[in-house]
Amino acid sequence: MRQQLVIVGAGPRGTGILERLAANAPELYAGPGLDIHLVDPHPPGGGRIWRQEQSPLLWMNSQAEDVTMFTDDTVTMAAPVREGPTLHEWAGLDGRTFPDRQLQGRYLRWVYDRARADLPPNVTVHHHPHRALRVDGPREGRQRVWLEDRPHPLPADLVILAVGHQDAELDPEQTALSAYAREHGLVHLPPDFTADSDLSALEPGAPVVVRGFGLAFVDLMVLVTEGRGGRYEGDTYVPSGREPVLYVGSRRGVPYHSKIGYDWTGDRPPLPRFFGPAEVADLLARPGGFDFRRDVWPLVEKELGFAHYHRLFTAHPGRTAIAWTDFEEKYAAAGDPAETRALVAAAVPDPADRLDLGALDRPLEGVRYASHDDFQDGLRAYVEADLARRHDPAHSADLAVFLGLLSVYGQLVRLGDIGSWWHGFFSYLASGPPGPRLRQMLALSRAGLLRFVGAGMAVTAEDGVFRATSPTVPGFSVEARALVEARLPEPTLGRARDSLLRELHADGAAETPEGLLRVDPGDGRILDRAGRPHPRRFALGPYTDARAPGAFTRPRTGGPAFRQNDATARAVLALLSGSLEKELAR
Repeated sequence: MRQQLVIVGAGPRGTGILERLAANAPELYAGPGLDIHLVDPHPPGGGRIWRQEQSPLLWMNSQAEDVTMFTDDTVTMAAPVREGPTLHEWAGLDGRTFPDRQLQGRYLRWVYDRARADLPPNVTVHHHPHRALRVDGPREGRQRVWLEDRPHPLPADLVILAVGHQDAELDPEQTALSAYAREHGLVHLPPDFTADSDLSALEPGAPVVVRGFGLAFVDLMVLVTEGRGGRYEGDTYVPSGREPVLYVGSRRGVPYHSKIGYDWTGDRPPLPRFFGPAEVADLLARPGGFDFRRDVWPLVEKELGFAHYHRLFTAHPGRTAIAWTDFEEKYAAAGDPAETRALVAAAVPDPADRLDLGALDRPLEGVRYASHDDFQDGLRAYVEADLARRHDPAHSADLAVFLGLLSVYGQLVRLGDIGSWWHGFFSYLASGPPGPRLRQMLALSRAGLLRFVGAGMAVTAEDGVFRATSPTVPGFSVEARALVEARLPEPTLGRARDSLLRELHADGAAETPEGLLRVDPGDGRILDRAGRPHPRRFALGPYTDARAPGAFTRPRTGGPAFRQNDATARAVLALLSGSLEKELAR
């Protein structure tokens, strides 16, 4: 009898797992034949988020040379490397291009087709364009995957959940805001994937309060400006007259930092240095567990500082006061943050060359402006300065910090759920918009169609409108009949709108304090509330406590998503072949 594997989710993660199954099957699969069932209402490869049927105005947030779906020798894994083209090699693009998402969808479809073609002859792939509703079945027996509009379930020897970003039920605050909007005839767009949001209710010329200043905001900005017929002529935006006026704020009150616009030269910092596998093992071995701020963050801060100063001292020695070997020895020996700050102050004369993660995280902390117009000028100057710095190789220590962030993330995924703050900080510092998008923000600001509200923005629903305020501009407020929450829904089990995840939760799957699905860090098997791995169910992706950084992996960075995909693929094939114990012992 042929064996049955069901993969729920045929987007980049499901496609990546399929590629790893193809790479490992010649060595590990010895079964009678395997049917792989991909369940996704959207086309395989791109899935929902990267489907080809979306606006060509929406870009990727990565340069084409920084996107690959293929492993290389920097990935720590047991399986063979199967190299393949990056996006820019496959598409014949300038590597520095920020491609549109339609092109990325075509690349992902090609990767999917190649992975399917690379499977052994006795392995067949079937795509089911349906939504998975639930998984049931005994722990030690065959599972059943129930599909929407299908009376009979798919039988499964094993199930892998790779469902990606999911919709969520509204939290109490969002529920109250939506109820207020219905009662008063207002518009409230809760957290969503912006390309799926109905933006037609945002009226031309009308003020719109937008909460969130990250990548979802960038998509919104594009769709209600160029998407409504406006255009850019150099640094000037020429409106169509159909645009609303966006009043945007957030906790930080500033957009994410620009992508860095120059290439690395010279030696890379030797990472990991202060936060590597040994430190992770020590944290995991602590009987009482660990606290992120108390136990993990000091290691992260030390690691990022090391990356920064290694680059500054070796590439820009004229801006330092002592030799690198002396600094490195004292930096390693520094026992507390105060000692480190004193060392840096003595060794790095210009404060602009010192790494201050707290100031980076909250640039408007304690800053006040006398008027709303003054703040517009101030924030435009901030964005212009950020663009200048992020495109100037004289500040290449910033790129070293970026490499440090990637290294740190590769270690943090081994710790499980560390809370949401880190992921937001990483995205803000390392995964911001392309420089051209920030220049578009400046043009829209000068045109009066984008207005900055400030940090710590508070939104209230009163007097029949939404009102936004910020301590950045004391006494200022804006009223609007529309509120947009420009962010993705939180990936939690308890509020997942998807019945598959809700049923999983009800069936005893464990969740972290942040609401993420707990999985075995070794191979992705779903854990129950007693900590036992399910013998037949696996899960990977942003709703698990093993989520990886970003949607895609940069070449030659040892991407943790590749490592996870490979470990899961090997465990699945070993289980199907009856040799799991041997595989787990490797």
